Amino acid sequence: MLYFNVTILPNHLCFGKLCAIISNVKLLSGKELAGYIKERQSREARTLGQTLGVFPKLAIIVTVENIAINTYVRLKKSYGADISIAVDIYRIKQSEVPDVLNKLNKDPTVHGIIVQLPLDVPAQTDEIVNLVAPEKDVDALGRNAQFEPATPMAILWLLSGYNIDLRGKKVLLVGRGKLVGAPLEKILDSSGIAVESIDRSAKDLSKHTTDADIIITATGSPAILYPAMIKQNAVVIDAGVASESGKTVGDLAPEVYEREDLTITPAKGGVGPLTICALFENVILAARRATLK
Repeated sequence: MLYFNVTILPNHLCFGKLCAIISNVKLLSGKELAGYIKERQSREARTLGQTLGVFPKLAIIVTVENIAINTYVRLKKSYGADISIAVDIYRIKQSEVPDVLNKLNKDPTVHGIIVQLPLDVPAQTDEIVNLVAPEKDVDALGRNAQFEPATPMAILWLLSGYNIDLRGKKVLLVGRGKLVGAPLEKILDSSGIAVESIDRSAKDLSKHTTDADIIITATGSPAILYPAMIKQNAVVIDAGVASESGKTVGDLAPEVYEREDLTITPAKGGVGPLTICALFENVILAARRATLK
């Protein structure tokens, strides 16, 4: 198993036992790992409240309404309720965000803050995410964030949980966005993993994908990868999220799942469940750090 930077991996997971259970499975189900993490997080959240009087709380700011955003906000609120972490949702206009962030930054009962992307005016993204206090920036979007970004962390948990070693492999990242591709590329580079990164505008996408042993895609563009574009016996992790015909979909064409040789994330329940786990991992860490002030 490849162990990345110790600050990235969840040392509470018994990877050896888990890998023994799922080592023959070709679907990389984040749900298999999430159950272990969720149980441990629930205990930690309760312990913080019972022993220190600290009750972890997450605030989510939403300025845009769409199916993908509403789904993820709902899942986060539900997950928080399951592990005894309060989640407050602020559905506001983008012009109101700075004032609300200022209040949340100063509120000692709020430990984590998320500005849900995309914003109504995307050009202001960097300006706004940098208004979140670094010690509460659990999405790690600001320049001085003190946490690992959730989706890249989830992808690394998934790889390690299924005993997928990246050393000596041709690893391709498709998508260089702020939330997933760019931070994941940085993490892999710092861990000594050679990685090629491209975005969806690459002139000949298949030229890159057919040569890759491991493909991690996060473009948010429906069906950019088709069966003929993927190498035999490759590992494929789809971390893309998009809305199509009223449904939430990933980057892979449905036909990709007809390939029996691939080790692949399922259409649902792959990276997503672990992303939520990783986010709340940061909320718990933020609450714990707050007790030291």
